[in-house]
Amino acid sequence: MASSELQLHFSKIAWRSEIGLNREGNEDSGFTSPAVLAVADGMGGYAGGEIASRAVVEKLAELTPVLINPELDNDSREDLLRSSIEEMDAAIAEIGAQRPELVGMGTTLTALANYVLLLHVGDSRAYRIRNNKIELISHDHTVVQELVDQGRLTLDEISDHPQRSFLTQALMGKQNLTPVLIAYPAQKGDRFLLCSDGLTTVVDEGSILKAMQQDLESAVNSLVDLTYNNGAPDNVTVIATELGDSAVDLSPTKFGAAQ
Repeated sequence: MASSELQLHFSKIAWRSEIGLNREGNEDSGFTSPAVLAVADGMGGYAGGEIASRAVVEKLAELTPVLINPELDNDSREDLLRSSIEEMDAAIAEIGAQRPELVGMGTTLTALANYVLLLHVGDSRAYRIRNNKIELISHDHTVVQELVDQGRLTLDEISDHPQRSFLTQALMGKQNLTPVLIAYPAQKGDRFLLCSDGLTTVVDEGSILKAMQQDLESAVNSLVDLTYNNGAPDNVTVIATELGDSAVDLSPTKFGAAQ
């Protein structure tokens, strides 16, 4: 990457996580810090989803002191994030071994690290907003997305498809993952949005883009409000950030089920 990109940081961050109208508890976990941001959407009965999402966020939080070190080079940062997936999956497997009633629990993970690296498993999403345009930079690991990729479904047919929520990849302690780790060119003023599918199943990209034109705190609140206005069938978690010259002064924060 160009050296100028290395000077960019998460200069502003806003976040929020809420329980959906048809949910009894929040299985989403979120994490914010100057070095890495993450959304994890848990799944599984008997509180398994919230335990799984909390476990991966806690593992990611443990990496933060290293990731925030300005002396860490890009290759080492990528290696650290890539290997962290195995540690997260192992943590879920260990919990399942100790508590058999939780076997089958799992979680998505969509994380953004500085400079800008996307780490992604599942169907939580990451968007980039640049020059008043929105771009989905993650790729859903779902059955319907595979059908779209194969040309057997159109995007218009996804919303009411019976398998729209069936994941082809998730952190479930089974060690059968092929996570995505991609570096994206960064520009000052770029905005990024991480979100669970509780937002994207009921709010379209045009509405997301419009909300993201506001200051970040207002944008996050508007997105959650839109979710509730559209029925909020699932929990909703959103994190918004803007790239700038200096890093935000922020202590690492776990929220949602991880709080």
